[in-house]
Amino acid sequence: MSSREIAELTDKQHKHVKRDIETMLRELGRDAPSFGRIYFDSMNRQQTEYHLDRELTEVLITGYSIPLRARVIRRLHELESRPHVTVPQSLPEALRLAADLAEQNSTLRLVVQEQAPKVEALQRIAQARGTLCLTDAAKHLGVQRKVLLIWMRENRWIYRREGAAHWLGYQPRLQAGLLEHRVTVLGTEDDGAQRLASQVRVTPKGLTVLAQKLGGAN
Repeated sequence: MSSREIAELTDKQHKHVKRDIETMLRELGRDAPSFGRIYFDSMNRQQTEYHLDRELTEVLITGYSIPLRARVIRRLHELESRPHVTVPQSLPEALRLAADLAEQNSTLRLVVQEQAPKVEALQRIAQARGTLCLTDAAKHLGVQRKVLLIWMRENRWIYRREGAAHWLGYQPRLQAGLLEHRVTVLGTEDDGAQRLASQVRVTPKGLTVLAQKLGGAN
């Protein structure tokens, strides 16, 4: 923290704070000029201020009143909570910083690329309403219907009974709320019994999982 900021926080004149700092450093056997920094005042005159680390700042304000110490300590906490930025002092340091920033940017680009399928998936889900048949689910997922069916069959989401035309959902997927069955009345038999057909449908929850698993593949 600078001597000027300490003066502002404690309502003291800067010259008096500088005097206190010089006295403290002398008693500690420290070289006061090594803590000095040049600045220009409001009249563009060259002046000197001191920059202290946390330990020296706390030593300095020990003799101040409690309210003044509280102000300075609160300000120290604020400064420590800010992200630390190191200004390069030489060409090699500047080049190292540039290389580090380039590496960080490259990492961020990779993260964005990795997250892109998930973002696209969520955008598709946002457009979906209610449960979907397999054909409509494939459209929302941006994949061909046969691609979706193959994936769901191989990953034990759906199956067909031998000789049946309709797909059915595996029980664990139904219990997890990823799929559901919709029963449709096709007609009535001669004996009065209804002809029923069961259709597997994808829920919004299931569509979310599928979108993330498929990753936007076409």
